[in-house]
Amino acid sequence: MLKILISACLAGHPVRYNGKAKPTHDTWLTRWQAEGRLITVCPEVAAGFPTPRPPAEIQLRRTGADVLAHHATINDNTGADVTALFIAGAQHALNRAKAENCRYALLADGSPSCGSTFIYTGTFDGQTHPATGVTVALLQQHGIRVFAESQIAELAAEIERASGN
Repeated sequence: MLKILISACLAGHPVRYNGKAKPTHDTWLTRWQAEGRLITVCPEVAAGFPTPRPPAEIQLRRTGADVLAHHATINDNTGADVTALFIAGAQHALNRAKAENCRYALLADGSPSCGSTFIYTGTFDGQTHPATGVTVALLQQHGIRVFAESQIAELAAEIERASGN
C-alpha cells in the first residue's frame, strides 16, 4: 500500500505556530485515513519548537533548498535564527517518510517547512513567492513527491495511477 506523509496540522492537530490546526476535509483524506495510508508529522514540533511559537520565514525571498545548502537562514519575527531547528525537523520528516516507505507527502502550503507551491518572503508582511520550504526540499531531494493541500485531487490521481487502478 502506498503511504502518504501528511502535515499534522492538516490532519487536525493544533501544532501550527499560532497553536491552531489547519484541518483539511476531503473524501480522499477520509478514505486514506481509513486505509491506514496517512503518516502524520509536524517537522517543527519534532525539532523541538513549542506550540504556539513566533512565526518564522526563510529570509531574503530564498528557498528551502537554499537553506539546506547553507545559502539562506530562517528567522522568527523576533530576529532569532532558527535555521538549525528547521533543518532538524526536515531530517526528522525524511527519516519518518523513509521508515514508513512514503512515496508521497501532503504538506501545508506557505510554511517555511512544508510549503510546496509558495512560502513567505521573509519580510513578515504577508507577501509570498513561489518556492518550497525546507522539509519539502529535502523530501524532493530524496525522491518523495510533495503535494499542497490544494492539490489533493492530483495526489489522488497519482496514487490511483501508481496503484494500477
